[in-house]
Amino acid sequence: MRLAIVSDIHGNLTALEAVIADLETAGADVVLHGGDLVASGARPAEVVDVIRDWGWPGVCGNTDEMLWRPELLHQLELKAPSKQGLRRVLFNNIAPVTRDLLGEARISWLRSLPKQCTNAGTTLLHASPDNLWRAPLADASDYELTRTYSTLGDPVVVYGHIHKPFVRRIGQFTVANSGSVGLPYDGDQRASYLVIDGPNVSIRRVRYDVECEIQELHTRHYPQAEWLASILRNARYVPPF
Repeated sequence: MRLAIVSDIHGNLTALEAVIADLETAGADVVLHGGDLVASGARPAEVVDVIRDWGWPGVCGNTDEMLWRPELLHQLELKAPSKQGLRRVLFNNIAPVTRDLLGEARISWLRSLPKQCTNAGTTLLHASPDNLWRAPLADASDYELTRTYSTLGDPVVVYGHIHKPFVRRIGQFTVANSGSVGLPYDGDQRASYLVIDGPNVSIRRVRYDVECEIQELHTRHYPQAEWLASILRNARYVPPF
C-alpha cells in the first residue's frame, strides 16, 4: 500500500493542481488530506470541490474549524496572547470572506471531517491529538514527539499545521510532518506532501506557478492579499501587515 498525504492547501488551487499532476508520478494507491484546506487562499470552494471529486478522506484542521467556531478567538487569545494579531486577522478578516466563498454545503462537509484517521498503519491528524491549534515544531525533541504521538498506537504518525516538512524516526516509531501544499514556511516555495510506502516515508516537493496564485489573490480581492503574497514568495511566515 502506497499512501500519499497532502495537507495545509489553504485555498491554493494552483499548488493543489500541481500536486495532483505529481501524484501520477508518485503512484499513490490512497491519498489522504490533513486539513486546513481553505482559508488564506483565493479559491477555497474550488479546492474543496477538487478534493471531494477525487474522494480523498481526511481530517479537520484548525483554520477549517474557525469557520464555524468564531467563539474560539477569545479562548485562544487568553491562552496565547502573543499570537493575537495573527488570530484576529484569521477570524475577523479571512474567515468571513472564506465562509461566503464556500457556501453552507461545503462548510457542512468540512464540519463532518474527523479529528484523526488511520490507514495502513499510519495515523493522520492535523496538529495534536487533543488540540487543533498546537503541535510540536520541526525542531522538537524526540521526547516531545514521543510524548505527543506515541499513544496513538500506529508505527507512523503524520501531522500538518506547522508548514515545515520533516521525517523523524525514533526507534521503531516514525513521526512525520507533511509540510504545506499551499503555504510553505520552510524557505522553499514548492508545494510539499508525503509519500508512505511501508516503512519508507519521504517528502516530495512540487514546483508550481507562485505568481499565478498571487495574481488570483489580487484579482479576487481576497483579504490580506499583500501579506499572503509575501509568504508565498518567501516561503516564510511573517506577521500580518
